[in-house]
Amino acid sequence: MHPPLTIGYSPCPNDTFIFHGLVHGRVPLRNFRLAEPVLEDVETLNGRALRAELDITKLSFHALGHVLDDYIVLNSGSALGRGCGPLLVTRPGMDVDLDRASVAVPGVYTTAAMLLRLYAPEAGNVQVMRFEEIMAAVADGRVDYGVIIHESRFTYQEQGLLEVQDLGAWWEEETGLPIPLGCIAARRRLPEHVLRAIDGAVRQSLLLARGLPDRGMAYIRQHAQEMDDAVLRSHIALYVNDFSLELGKEGRAAVAELLRRGRKAGLFPATGSKPWCLGHDQD
Repeated sequence: MHPPLTIGYSPCPNDTFIFHGLVHGRVPLRNFRLAEPVLEDVETLNGRALRAELDITKLSFHALGHVLDDYIVLNSGSALGRGCGPLLVTRPGMDVDLDRASVAVPGVYTTAAMLLRLYAPEAGNVQVMRFEEIMAAVADGRVDYGVIIHESRFTYQEQGLLEVQDLGAWWEEETGLPIPLGCIAARRRLPEHVLRAIDGAVRQSLLLARGLPDRGMAYIRQHAQEMDDAVLRSHIALYVNDFSLELGKEGRAAVAELLRRGRKAGLFPATGSKPWCLGHDQD
């Protein structure tokens, strides 16, 4: 038996919803064992992936473009869809153009930061903050604009903020494809049968969560930034969908397009000949 595999995912409700069954012994594991999970914000996990520290990890699809030599995307576990992209927000009365404004993003390697670069390449004063700090920074004037993700898209109006652009909607209009936000990836060096077993276990954990959605709520609340149950459930409903169960043809096309545009914009290196998704040739 292979030594226990290290695993990391975010404390966001969509990830804890998916992984609850897997890390609480409700999914029979074949061909692998898991170490104690590491829960970190996605940008911290992106950084750890750049150093190839974890065997299984949540990744922003932007970060994926930097780590394809070391990681391959699983078919299950992704956050990808329509109407779920990052929002560019500001406070009332702001009329500073993006080329002169300060804009907060939730991490250098987040898909949110990548979408801002694709949408507004002229934005020059980009500042990196933890995602939960961005709304307050915009509201109190420390930055002019912010790109918000996760639960923030449900609560920004409570902070008196206004939406400037739904970056996911912009992507959908530009490409006709759903927006790829984050994925679960595993180390390429793992044997093929182990990779497939991991993928199957993540899928089974998600199916269990769908079948008994209330079973993991205490675990989800324990780690969530936003404790309101209605917000937690809205978050899960938005970010956990059929693409999470299986990327499928449309999902793979969306990821391939994001990688293509990222390479064209010089945001990450050209991808080699290795497939980026488990069980599929390069799209």
